[in-house]
Amino acid sequence: MIEKRLIMNDLKFSRLPLSKEMLHNLNELGFEKMTPVQAESLPHILKNHDVIAQAKTGSGKTAAFGIGVLNKLDVKKFSVQSLVLCPTRELADQVAKELRRLARATHNVKILTLCGGAPFGPQYGSLLHGAHIIVGTPGRVLKHLDKGYLSLKDLDTLVLDEADRMLDMGFIAEIDRVIAHAPVNRQTLLFSATYPEKIMDLSSSIQKNALNIQTISEESANKITEYFYEVVHNEKLSTLIKIIAHHNPQNILVFCNTKIQSQDISEELYEAGVDALAIHGDLEQYERTDVLVRFSNKSCSVLVATDVAARGLDIKDLGMVVNYDMPQDEATYTHRIGRTGRAGKEGLAVTLFTNRQIPETEYYRNESRRFDGVDTLNEVEYFTLVPPNVTIVLEGGKKDKMRPGDILGALTGEAGIEGKYVGKIDIYDRQTYVAIERSMAREAYSYLKKGKIKGRTFPAWVFGQSDSVNVENEFFWT
Repeated sequence: MIEKRLIMNDLKFSRLPLSKEMLHNLNELGFEKMTPVQAESLPHILKNHDVIAQAKTGSGKTAAFGIGVLNKLDVKKFSVQSLVLCPTRELADQVAKELRRLARATHNVKILTLCGGAPFGPQYGSLLHGAHIIVGTPGRVLKHLDKGYLSLKDLDTLVLDEADRMLDMGFIAEIDRVIAHAPVNRQTLLFSATYPEKIMDLSSSIQKNALNIQTISEESANKITEYFYEVVHNEKLSTLIKIIAHHNPQNILVFCNTKIQSQDISEELYEAGVDALAIHGDLEQYERTDVLVRFSNKSCSVLVATDVAARGLDIKDLGMVVNYDMPQDEATYTHRIGRTGRAGKEGLAVTLFTNRQIPETEYYRNESRRFDGVDTLNEVEYFTLVPPNVTIVLEGGKKDKMRPGDILGALTGEAGIEGKYVGKIDIYDRQTYVAIERSMAREAYSYLKKGKIKGRTFPAWVFGQSDSVNVENEFFWT
């Protein structure tokens, strides 16, 4: 392993040997200057060196390897030239979306995602039409390789994104088998938030003279205020509600240790007037997608999750993280709370502990962490937490040539709804999720269930806590 650090006084992308089209696109996307991981890794990536880089989520690592992958891509050669392996479908979707943005300057680039939880047949059909870049999870990629549907004979670049998480999730055997299908002469890029010994072992077995890039110390630390509250065991839920009412964040991610517990807590919060959903391993992929879309588009206020289910989630502008159960170790604690306070914004992290767990908390005590009593929390009578948005689902998506502009145009045109009331629009193969500010949701729903988009009427429905929600009920919209 070669230790090497690159110092660049000029962080402009124009210092790199990139095409005018790529530089123009980066400027259009608002990439004003390189982040530390981009500045230190891109010059080596562009020279076709193997790189192992330590960088946390939100550091710009996707653009670092994405620019490198696209720079060497031969569009006329219609075969798989790059493979990006990710630990979860959510991360793979995020990476593919970012690569498509970066690829706007390069015409006719086909990027295909291959992830578990999605039907196998359509993926096979897409592979028959070819692709330049594959982004996927190890298990599903391996399944296509074993069946002969996917070939890596022309692979130039292999990327392992969040490699430490993949190893934690037990993907090492699948990764080894995927790599067995790849050419020996290739560029291998490995990105990891941590550098445990098993990551270094993996690097030495799959990379050649890799350059070691570590930028964690150069990246801005998350601005997080950390609170610890001692609670009575049978009053944890009521205390959690008090904490939410006292700090009043817009959205909250609550961590607990079991699947059953996450479901129970979300249901109890909902019954108490705090809008909440759970995400855990027992959910089907479509259910997981529904939950994550609603949380990310602000039509759900609280997400209750287990550590395993939350892997790969990248939720922007997260107001507060709660450790409903004490984390098993400091690494888990750091990873949990690191989801808030990103991009220069301030975040809150709260940890609940009982009197039996006091010895465990001694490890966490320092001058910057606040250990407060529950009696310091403000009492808020009849507290409720209702999300600002409502999600409307259209039974039409990418397969119907649906685009965000089509929906926005319909709502702001014929429906007469101002654009400021329309939130995120997430389009999948067969469904589209539209976030609407609650005050205008009824009007938007009334139009979408009868109006036309691209000359067609699509069935529309609204998410509630249960499938039997009565959208005609006045209470639902308030």
